[in-house]
Amino acid sequence: MALPWILLLLFSSLASVSFTQSTLTLDYYAKTCPKFEEIVRDVVLQKQQQFPVAAAATLRLFFHDCAVDGCDASVLIKPTAFTKPELEHDINHSLAGDGFDLISRIKTALELACPGVVSCADILATATRNLVVMTGGPHYKVPLGRKDSLVSQASSVEGKLPRANEIIDQMIKTFQGLGFNIQEMVALVGGGHTIGFVHCKEFANRIFGTPDPTMNPKLAERLRGMCVNYTTNTDMAAFLDVITPGTFDNMFFKNLMKGLGVLGSDQLLLSDPRTRPFVEKYANDSQAFSIDFAHAMEKLNIYQVKIGNQGEVRRRCDAVNTAQM
Repeated sequence: MALPWILLLLFSSLASVSFTQSTLTLDYYAKTCPKFEEIVRDVVLQKQQQFPVAAAATLRLFFHDCAVDGCDASVLIKPTAFTKPELEHDINHSLAGDGFDLISRIKTALELACPGVVSCADILATATRNLVVMTGGPHYKVPLGRKDSLVSQASSVEGKLPRANEIIDQMIKTFQGLGFNIQEMVALVGGGHTIGFVHCKEFANRIFGTPDPTMNPKLAERLRGMCVNYTTNTDMAAFLDVITPGTFDNMFFKNLMKGLGVLGSDQLLLSDPRTRPFVEKYANDSQAFSIDFAHAMEKLNIYQVKIGNQGEVRRRCDAVNTAQM
């Protein structure tokens, strides 16, 4: 099965974030759409059972949305003859279709139950949390009441999302730009990569030619066999956690201790003195990893959210309600 896409990177304390979010509440839809949680849960469960990669796809989609001007569903907007949205930026070209499909399914079901009430941004945030839990990760709070963005621009993306195989200095700079410290960065990278995938082209330089000496030789051999035709079959991809790829756990960090990091930037987390202590901590303490990841996700959840007249509730998640000329 071809496995296109997915790199996952995702973001310690809710209290450290200013609460424009004071208008976000856990029971925001209690009266206006009382079946909100039930509908999201049911659609997410069905999708994940049918397509186990949905969790990884949605988690990455959520990060790519929030990192660019906040958690406002701007990444979901499709291009038109008059617009070049975030999706048009090259770093978003590999976002997986399963994530978009899931949000569309949920939106359709909610529009039938309570039309014009639930934002796409709230759907994406809630679905992501449910999928993290479904794959074995920690439960965390998702306050609701976000509005959807009115605009989406490809020009807003550059420099706000980490790229594959960045050096640690650049990774830290990118995450700090989003308000996250080094420990949160390591937790979010691990949380994303424990269930993620990556294109062969992103690590081909580590396995072909002179193999990267920091990679376990057996893993390099296995990946060479898997990716031998990666230049002609660009959908070829590999699990970022080569031991328990479908389970949210701390195996990603244990793998790094054995040279089993697929991406060079992942393996660098072990060798850099700023990040190594957190890799070792999480490899030895799965509970600490889960707690720190949950805190970081609560922080990410409310990053630059739109409220009130700062946004709208879209009728469709892939288009603003009023076409932009």
